[in-house]
Amino acid sequence: MRNYLLALAAIAALCASCSGKQEKNPVLTIEGGQIQGVELSEGVTVYKGIPYAAPPTGENRFKAPQSVVPWQGVKVMDTFGAIAPQPGNSPGTFYGDEFYWEGTPEQSEDCLYLNVWAPSKTLGKTDAKLPVAMWIHGGAYMNGYGYEVTMDGTKWAERGVIMVTINYRLGTLGFLSHPELTAEQGASGNYGTMDQAAAIKWIHDNIAQFGGDPSNITILGQSAGAMSVKTLMISPLSKNLISKAIIQSGGGIGLKSMAPVEGTPQSVYDEQGKAIMDNAGLTDLAAIRSASTETIFGASNKFMADGKGFAMLSPHNDKNVLPEDFDHALYDGSMAKIPVMIGYNKDDMGILAGESVDRFCAVRDSLGFPVYEYEFLRNLPGDDEDPSKDSGAFHSAELWYMFGTLDNSWRPFTEADHALSDEMVDAWTSFCKSGNPGWDPYKHDKPYKKLFDVK
Repeated sequence: MRNYLLALAAIAALCASCSGKQEKNPVLTIEGGQIQGVELSEGVTVYKGIPYAAPPTGENRFKAPQSVVPWQGVKVMDTFGAIAPQPGNSPGTFYGDEFYWEGTPEQSEDCLYLNVWAPSKTLGKTDAKLPVAMWIHGGAYMNGYGYEVTMDGTKWAERGVIMVTINYRLGTLGFLSHPELTAEQGASGNYGTMDQAAAIKWIHDNIAQFGGDPSNITILGQSAGAMSVKTLMISPLSKNLISKAIIQSGGGIGLKSMAPVEGTPQSVYDEQGKAIMDNAGLTDLAAIRSASTETIFGASNKFMADGKGFAMLSPHNDKNVLPEDFDHALYDGSMAKIPVMIGYNKDDMGILAGESVDRFCAVRDSLGFPVYEYEFLRNLPGDDEDPSKDSGAFHSAELWYMFGTLDNSWRPFTEADHALSDEMVDAWTSFCKSGNPGWDPYKHDKPYKKLFDVK
């Protein structure tokens, strides 16, 4: 009898296999090895902390991202990876209290990890062809990470869009130029931008295993993440791998004070980097590569504290990763020829909103490419008892809504806020699917801007 029951079980298993029924939470094979995710109750599976490049440590410090280091066996992706070294946002500050009250996660130079939220039912189905979104966090190129409290891809995956969020190198470790590095590599700096481009390439090469379409990748970001989207739209490393872009509070055109300035030679950035490193006592490349993380990352702050000048490091035109600036790429036609959705918040930082965005939309439309503009108007609830602390529709306020993560916040959001969030998640994911968020495009002779507020 026992052998008979075992035979029946074997036959049943074989039949299930032959029927094409999907294995629950299948093992996926990606660059580096095999992985398995963690299924959420909403019919979504999350993969936390997938390496998309080798650790940028030791000899890989201040180099372009290298190939993933292979592993043996099946890795269960249940833990987010370490974040890039950064100063963080302290509790007691506005943004510290708004987003970072739980503190800053583990930091490490070994930070090149991404996270994937995908519908469980299409995992392993390489012909599912779901649209894919890659989120780039903000933080002035100095702070932030891909799994902040606002950032979760569950609501997107529920709507059939695979969400990928990434970490990338920040600050001195992400954007330092130096004459010895330039002599070694032909140009230097822009390592954080190279990380972002490497993540797009990883998605293109691996996302089919998650049910995604490598030919339908939307990149989106906010603040410095939005400015990163703009650089990736013009970089030869990435512009041909993306199908759509969303720019949130990253400005439009004419932002020379906050963007790579064409015509500034690499030597200017090299000289600044050398001055920063010399001031930290690191006078040659061997010393720079062997110094502690704290020394390297703190070098720019030390430079400023010692009165040597201002040192905010960010992407620059190096004629390689970024051959020109955003404005020139827009006008000369070398920018990615894709639909763009762009917008800002009512109480945003001035130069990131208004006229610079309108001008971009008008030019983009006149060149024949679809462009959609929006403005987020909702004054966030929770500050009403003290009008002097009313923060309004502040820079970054829309993140709670377009990710659908209002329940993660301390603010007393209402049913109307949740309805607004649903409307925004629908619009953002619709754009990822079709290139149309559900409102009229901006026309240079008939401008239209979608307004988002509670009803």
